[in-house]
Amino acid sequence: MNIKPYILKEKDYLIGLRRYFHAHPEASLEEYGTCARIEEELDKSGIPHRRVGETGVYAWIDGEKGAGKTIALRGDIDALRMQDLKADVSYHSQNDGLCHACGHDAHAATMLTAAKVLWEKKAEFGGQIRLFFQQAEEIGAGARIFVQEGLMDGVDRVYGAHVSSKIPSGKVSLTPGPNNASCDYFKIKVTGKGAHVSTPHMGIDALYIASQIVVNLQSIVARRTNPLDTVVVGVGKLTAGTAYNIVAEHAEIEGTTRCFSAETRERTNREVRETAEAIAKLYGAEAEFELKDFAAPLVNDEDAVKEVTAVAEEIFDQKDIIHNMEKALGADDFADYLAKAKGMYAFVGTNNPNNKNTASAHHHGLFDIDEEALLGSCNLYVDYAISYLNGRFD
Repeated sequence: MNIKPYILKEKDYLIGLRRYFHAHPEASLEEYGTCARIEEELDKSGIPHRRVGETGVYAWIDGEKGAGKTIALRGDIDALRMQDLKADVSYHSQNDGLCHACGHDAHAATMLTAAKVLWEKKAEFGGQIRLFFQQAEEIGAGARIFVQEGLMDGVDRVYGAHVSSKIPSGKVSLTPGPNNASCDYFKIKVTGKGAHVSTPHMGIDALYIASQIVVNLQSIVARRTNPLDTVVVGVGKLTAGTAYNIVAEHAEIEGTTRCFSAETRERTNREVRETAEAIAKLYGAEAEFELKDFAAPLVNDEDAVKEVTAVAEEIFDQKDIIHNMEKALGADDFADYLAKAKGMYAFVGTNNPNNKNTASAHHHGLFDIDEEALLGSCNLYVDYAISYLNGRFD
């Protein structure tokens, strides 16, 4: 990689911040300490900022070359409710039951370092850079707070990057089109009628009906979806009944759908509801359907990918730029920003064969990253923002 000198000089700063955030993880919508440290670092640089919600931070840098376009950069900051299993590292979690096992510590540190460099370079560009230190990505709630506050209004491009343990260090994925699936949560409440199990005809068995719903939901993918269209309808929880000898009066099903297009998403969720209601009615029960929108499909804009690629080729070896990464059924609420402006979401490789933990899956207690790889990510944030605002792609 060809890391620029203005990034290399911030290496210790970047890694130090990443280790601080890793050692002090906080759950979604509870990122108060993380927020305070972000604000402290922004104050040191003199970068203006304000809170978004209670635990997000919005900062902005106005270029000194006058008015122009606007680009938004995003880094998520929340951690997971799980144990950090890396007891042998100095930066292991100090907050019991919490762990940065997805890389958001790295995202916060990379964004802060990029902000510091961009502030020092504000005489080199016009327009405005908006910096989103976003809370609650893990529960699909943070991006919409920024959008609802109007912070995407007037944005011409939006860019973000996520570390990836599936990609070797030194490589970056800049893949156009669908990258991540939508994520919707559903709950189906079935109400029947209780009775003694010896007289099932006197009741309406909510447990049996819920079981039929679970089985029939699989037909949405198996028989009602084009085999070439990737869809998941998954049920992770079924609860019902109060005792072994009572016909269950109530049952609850909880699950998720994952899709790669808005049209397929709408159809799939509608068919989940219709299936539940129809089967419940068939047996004389009622089905109440609840749907929560966690994230839309994440689809990278082709023009934005071409722009970022042109910048990336000056930092990464061309052979290390991936344009055909396999789609992931995991969701990311960065998609909410892409619904408002053209942009793209990159995936930066952090898997170093010399550190086996960097190959650990995301959301695993041993998850770790190759910190050197963050330099390339930071360089891409900085150079793309400046290149775009200076009209390189006009």
